[in-house]
Amino acid sequence: MPPDLPVPATRRRLPESYGAYYPSDRTVAGCGTAQDDAQWHTTARHFLRAGAAASEPRGLTLVSNVVEFNRDRPRKRRTSTASRAIPVPRGAHLEQCRESWLLALESSNKADKTIRSYMDVAAMFITYLNDNSLPCDAEGVQPEHVRAFLVYERHRTSPASADVCFRNLRVWWNWLCSPEIAERTAPSPVLKADRPQVPAKVRAYITEAEQRRLLATAASNSFEDRRDKALMTILYDAGPRASGLMNVRYTPHQPDSHDVDLKGRRLRITLKGGDEHWLPLGRAAAQAVDRYLRARSAHSKAQASPWLWLGIQGRNTSHMSPEGLRDMLVRRGDLAGIQGRVHPHRYRGTAAHELLAAGASDSDVQSILGWKTREMVDHYAGDLAAERARETHARLSPADRLTAGKP
Repeated sequence: MPPDLPVPATRRRLPESYGAYYPSDRTVAGCGTAQDDAQWHTTARHFLRAGAAASEPRGLTLVSNVVEFNRDRPRKRRTSTASRAIPVPRGAHLEQCRESWLLALESSNKADKTIRSYMDVAAMFITYLNDNSLPCDAEGVQPEHVRAFLVYERHRTSPASADVCFRNLRVWWNWLCSPEIAERTAPSPVLKADRPQVPAKVRAYITEAEQRRLLATAASNSFEDRRDKALMTILYDAGPRASGLMNVRYTPHQPDSHDVDLKGRRLRITLKGGDEHWLPLGRAAAQAVDRYLRARSAHSKAQASPWLWLGIQGRNTSHMSPEGLRDMLVRRGDLAGIQGRVHPHRYRGTAAHELLAAGASDSDVQSILGWKTREMVDHYAGDLAAERARETHARLSPADRLTAGKP
């Protein structure tokens, strides 16, 4: 056991580490004070005993039995890398802006599904800003913050989902920057150049053979088969949106709310933006609806329900929902052995293609399907434009017409 070691009378700054070994005699140099005698000697003896027992005590290289111990060396305060300064808001908080936007959307009679999509993306953006300690006010958000969020969403989900976020954020920030709202003095942080690139995918269509197989799965006279056959015929004939088709009202004794006009072969539906639209029906579709109405009259909810399409299972059989339509199409597609999932939007593109292939103009198709812009025709039916062009050329070939009159 080494003898007690004296406490140095002078204070001196020592190296960075608490323990350092130097070649010298058995003495200790340090910065201890009189009241630290006990702790000083205990620490010194600990290093000396460790040095006698091993050549590398506690990972430090032993050079000699002399220990320098810096008892009072100032230590840097440890701070968590996650704790960052919260930016000082310069404008209205985005959560307040989101609530105000919700009121504006509801007052403008936007579709419920559209409002939910807008609100979900706004909430996701606010959460991203808070989680990354970024400015979360109308004035503080910068284009690089939006850009980083879009990159994050693209990696978390898909380019298509990131594109939805971009479009919804663009609508929100255009509203915030509008002169009527003026919550942001700078231009919108959502830049056109930051829009995610979505890889083009080949759109799936319903062929004539596949439609016949689908209708063959609903060939009986039951209520369910009559209903499903009428729905699939209308979808193939005119391609309405699921929400518009399933919210058709049937109130023969209340003309103002009655949406079924079989004599005029049309149904009144509500479009995505809330506008009313008369959907034309062909003879086969009108006949299928008439056949369904006869079966509907025997349904237990026929008199009480104002809706045209009734359910057969679940808690709300008085109204078949758009989700019920989607489930029905998936089930019928499986029964018919259709490759890929059958859904209402697949029918929407099919109707546009079939009408164009039969000779309808772009403006005709736009009017029939209730689109507001010409671009939607290309969006839904553009994949088969080359096929339609080949068929048109085969029918109208100049060389064929030139040689047709020769003997």
